[in-house]
Amino acid sequence: MKKLLLSLAASMAVGAVWAYPDKPVNIVVPFAAGGPTDKVARDLAESLRKTLGATLVIENVGGAGGTLGATKVAKAAPDGYTLLLHHISMATSPALYRNLQYKTLDDFEYLGMINEVPMTLIGKPGLPANNYAELSKWLEANKGKINLANAGLGAASHLCGLLFQSAIKIDMTTVPYKGTGPAMTDLLGGQVDIMCDQTTNTTSQIESGKVKAYAVTTPKRLSTPALAKLPTLDESGLKGFNVSIWHGLYAPKNTPKPVIEKINAALKAALKDPEFIKRQEALGAVVITDKRVDGAEHKKFVEAEINKWGPVIKAAGQYAD
Repeated sequence: MKKLLLSLAASMAVGAVWAYPDKPVNIVVPFAAGGPTDKVARDLAESLRKTLGATLVIENVGGAGGTLGATKVAKAAPDGYTLLLHHISMATSPALYRNLQYKTLDDFEYLGMINEVPMTLIGKPGLPANNYAELSKWLEANKGKINLANAGLGAASHLCGLLFQSAIKIDMTTVPYKGTGPAMTDLLGGQVDIMCDQTTNTTSQIESGKVKAYAVTTPKRLSTPALAKLPTLDESGLKGFNVSIWHGLYAPKNTPKPVIEKINAALKAALKDPEFIKRQEALGAVVITDKRVDGAEHKKFVEAEINKWGPVIKAAGQYAD
């Protein structure tokens, strides 16, 4: 009888996996609605609906630099119905949070990378510098008086700001906000001086001329029309400067392998969707096409990012907990 019950249980489990997905799938975004990561998630969800054959619901669980949402997914049932779409914080949180409630490399199944988002160095409308060379002189002349905005400790803008200050050897007054929106609002209003943020958030502001744009953070210039004329920080004198904010998809540890394979196959198809590619390119984001679309390669990349950012964060001594 015991063997029969075990056999029936196994058959039911296999049946459940085979039927996946037979109900809506939640994608947890660990940031507020309307931000850059939320935009990526909603664009991806549109394409995943076509390939996964399920309703996808975006659930915004903001707070603590993205760690609250990530913790929720790490502790969720491993059935494929609760996924996490997260950015570079997956690699930086282990250094930023000394009491992190999950282990980045141990508590998730890696489903694949989605995109890489370059960053832009921008300034308030009234800043007297009109290009990076002039900005560099202005920063030097105003040491001790510069306000650098970010979307909160651990945010992409915070990380880029740390690296930028380190590269130019000028300390600034860091002004953390509760999200990208409030930080941009104060930059537009002139309450803060400069910010380094993702193209998904800055492109429209640059295109409309509402902010001063100085450089991009990638080794090569971007092809997006609104950003094509911007030099890289590398060519502007900060040799080797390279920051991009990537996004990946994750499931709780021990999610069944057939479910993982089905989601990964749907993700790969979504990343080839012309509409998704068009939407991402319009924001300056680059859709992943290399081997990092596979879970194992994605995990190797995240591990390398942990090793890259850990020393930078520890040297700055700025922790989020």
